[in-house]
Amino acid sequence: MHKYLNWKGEDVMAHASRRLSAGKIVGRVLIVILTTLIMAVIALYLLMLVIAKGPSESAKRLFVNSVQETSAIKFLANWYYTDEQIAEYRGGGAETEIEETNTALVNISQKTDENGNPAPDGEAPRKATELIEVSGSTFKGKLLKIADPSRVFVGISGEYGEAYEGMKVADMIEKYGAQAGTNAGGFVDLNGVGNGGTPLGLVISEGQLRWGDLGTTYEFVIGFDQDNILHIGRMTAQQALDLGLRDAVCWGDPKRPLIVNGVPGNEQDSLGGGFNPRTAIGQTADGTVLLLVINGRATDSLGATYDDLTQIMLQHGAVNAMNLDGGSSSLLYLDGKLENTCSSLYGPRRMPTCWLVRPES
Repeated sequence: MHKYLNWKGEDVMAHASRRLSAGKIVGRVLIVILTTLIMAVIALYLLMLVIAKGPSESAKRLFVNSVQETSAIKFLANWYYTDEQIAEYRGGGAETEIEETNTALVNISQKTDENGNPAPDGEAPRKATELIEVSGSTFKGKLLKIADPSRVFVGISGEYGEAYEGMKVADMIEKYGAQAGTNAGGFVDLNGVGNGGTPLGLVISEGQLRWGDLGTTYEFVIGFDQDNILHIGRMTAQQALDLGLRDAVCWGDPKRPLIVNGVPGNEQDSLGGGFNPRTAIGQTADGTVLLLVINGRATDSLGATYDDLTQIMLQHGAVNAMNLDGGSSSLLYLDGKLENTCSSLYGPRRMPTCWLVRPES
């Protein structure tokens, strides 16, 4: 058989055959990957179809709430349900009047044990800052306890509005020289791609109203007063300032706070919510601040419902507690380390506010 040699003396036909073989291999690998992706998408769609059209009403409610609480994929609920059905599944219990925060329930000077209960004489004082793990059947997370509530305040990214963008929690921690921090209030986040520059609701930081209108009623305002007591309620910015709130943000889900004056918001019926990453804040009777972050959208931690958050807060002695912005925003840093798993595909997000913890004095 006649051979065709190139200038190097190589067999041209054999060389082409090897290149063709390599091309076939790459092509086949790409076909396998594409086929696998298509099969995964089909399997996911069929799974959602079984849940959405199956007999379990609780599964349907969890599905709707889980995707509707996610800016980027909330449209999935519309594949299977009408707007009226979605609204029904998103109900999460009736909206009720919220009691004014009873500040007498919080005595910051009292001596308590590490669980927030009255401590016997001679017992060692609680730790200034303590990080513990929490878990449930569908979630894992971290709870940061700060014994001195005066160390907790709202950090801001800077100027607010469409012309500005927010900052990442780690950057705000560095900006203020804080020991720890979590995400805080909500922000304009159209289709899950907001730049964190425009807060939802009012923002009060270190005694100054940074965002919001004096006469507008906001739901819910979550903030500490000058006596370092946590308040949760519907109020105008002027009312918040009149209460002496030094640091505050807003968030509106669920329709009732997790706990108000020692009474859980789900005492009469469920607060609802799907399985998602979560962030929440609370305060115990001795003033200890509880910052809770739950991992979600992962195989080892699907996420938590609002009822799950309530149960955790009650177990750790909270007399007042409220859910904060969550999902891909949920982050908890302590001493420069990210203590939870960020659920965002693009890494930590930019946001307008965060709860920060000053270093121990």
